[in-house]
Amino acid sequence: MMEPMSHNSDTENWQQLVEMISRGELKEALIACAKAISNDDFLTAEWLISELQNMVSVSGEPIQRLGAYMLEGLIARLSSSGISIYRALKCNEPTSGELLSYMQLLYEVCPYFKFGYMSANGAIANALKNEDKIHIIDFQIAQGSQWVSLIQALAARPGGPPQVRITGLDDTASAFARGGGLDIVRERLSNLAKACNLPFQFHAAKLTFGAEVIQNLELRPDEALAVNFPFLLHHIPDESVGPENHRDSLLRLVKSWSPKVVTLIEYDMNTNTSPFYPRFLETLSFYSAIFESINVTLPKEHKERINIEQHCLAREIVNIVACEGAERVERHELHGKWRSRFQMAGFMPHPLSSLVNATIRTLLQKYSTSYRLEERDGALYLGWMNRVLVTSCAWQ
Repeated sequence: MMEPMSHNSDTENWQQLVEMISRGELKEALIACAKAISNDDFLTAEWLISELQNMVSVSGEPIQRLGAYMLEGLIARLSSSGISIYRALKCNEPTSGELLSYMQLLYEVCPYFKFGYMSANGAIANALKNEDKIHIIDFQIAQGSQWVSLIQALAARPGGPPQVRITGLDDTASAFARGGGLDIVRERLSNLAKACNLPFQFHAAKLTFGAEVIQNLELRPDEALAVNFPFLLHHIPDESVGPENHRDSLLRLVKSWSPKVVTLIEYDMNTNTSPFYPRFLETLSFYSAIFESINVTLPKEHKERINIEQHCLAREIVNIVACEGAERVERHELHGKWRSRFQMAGFMPHPLSSLVNATIRTLLQKYSTSYRLEERDGALYLGWMNRVLVTSCAWQ
């Protein structure tokens, strides 16, 4: 092992770093490297990077796998090439079919998305239980998977099904993964609704920032409105990025539509306005829990696991660690911050359903006893061991 050379650091500090590396303390070495970059101590950072490259592995233990992507973010940050490495990520982009299969596998092996969709659907079904005409605006329609169980539940409603209209908003990543536009989602959901004898319409819409203009959005006074924000709002920039606070403007716009219910599902981590070093620590803590939870469901030798982590998680990690300003699109906030944003926009908390909570608990038992579900402050918290990962709440 090469000994680091330094003129400006004391020998004792170097000795500690050398011992840390020799003991194989990967997590501590990653943190030391981030600290060095944060202090503009590039000599230490570059030496640590050269040592860390021998300690990480995309096919190793959870911390080695996460370490590989955290290290990639540190290298990108140090070389000020965050955005280009974020785009390229040193790996070939999968085809749309491959990416979709990785996303579907992640959906199956982790309960995070199912938890979010089930809790949001429970709040929507509860808020609209007496309505004959329903309009759902989904700000992240993706594959439309969330609405399969709700369409089935509404079709089986005692007294007959309501008329349902879904407006789906899309992003380029979802369109790429689907291998096409929203016609694919329309066809999938329309066929399902037809098989269930549910009167159904689907509309595609686009969101453009500026005055938060949503094109092709048709609000009808005789329809009860539900608005869904699944893992989306953390991508919307606020006043810390530029002069416009799109995050709060969008919530005020939605409030002006007088929805019966608005559902929010978000990762519970603090990466929006925090400076680089605390943000690195938060990312390491959050994704350590994610990678450990994947490990329980998907054994180390599973051939698709590297692909799932590389294509579904690594881009987020590198973006948080390496990028700043408008280039950093992963800007998460803790539930308390979201709560104050919704309250400032004029929303009140919508109560959660105890029936849905019980169903989610049953779902989690199928995965691992290490998952934790807690309800407090009008929100549901899903955690791994003692780390909260996802929150779900509803507003009216």
